[in-house]
Amino acid sequence: MFAEINGGQVHYHCSGEGKDVILLHGWGANIDTFAPVHRHLEQHFRVWSLDFPGFGKSPEPDDSWNVDDYTNMLEQFIKENGIERPILIGHSFGGRVSIRYASDRDVHKVILVDSAGIKPKRKLKNQVKVYTYKTSKAALNLPGLKSRKDDILTKVKKKLGSTDYQNVSGVMQQTLVKVVNEDLRHYLPNITVPTLLVWGEHDEATPVSDGRLMEEMIADAGLVVLKGAGHYAYLDNLQEFLIIVNHFLDKDKEARASHE
Repeated sequence: MFAEINGGQVHYHCSGEGKDVILLHGWGANIDTFAPVHRHLEQHFRVWSLDFPGFGKSPEPDDSWNVDDYTNMLEQFIKENGIERPILIGHSFGGRVSIRYASDRDVHKVILVDSAGIKPKRKLKNQVKVYTYKTSKAALNLPGLKSRKDDILTKVKKKLGSTDYQNVSGVMQQTLVKVVNEDLRHYLPNITVPTLLVWGEHDEATPVSDGRLMEEMIADAGLVVLKGAGHYAYLDNLQEFLIIVNHFLDKDKEARASHE
């Protein structure tokens, strides 16, 4: 299904009955990556899975977006579909949007899975990449090289850029740069609802230390680390993840049953 949000098309899937749960995927992913979680939760909840604009079947935005743009899109989607106080489950980039949304909008609970949002300290290797790009850009302003500047810089970016950066269009590359450079930690104390943090023990993209920091900064938060799992902890240890989520949302299932 598609919804028209602020003039753009957002692809989504909805099934089940009960309290509203919204699944928000990570960067470079789509609603399919949350499919096993969606199928499990639809037994007790009304579950919504969205393709963020620029991913899956949702067209790219016309211009590069930041986290606020994606959050405003989510807010409009929620209003359009008459959703009240949803439970947000966000993985990685979807965690960014969940943090921003829950910081000043009405939600019931939040589950952050290997969530992004803490700006990383650049490792030496990445610092070298950034420095190389910046110095290349400066050198290309020298006489005789200006005419080839754009072509050479494109090649430099391709050589130095991350896999995520290389695998998307220009608009989405600019979007990635914007969102990666946003540090959301100052929003964390504003989240006042019960929050479950689930992390993969071996997550290298968003390390467990990020989860521990979020646990400290969110008033009502608890962290669970899944042994042996990586950045996609909810898929690496699916059954364990579902048991933990079941426990966290158990009373919300009971609330539905009491109204039947």
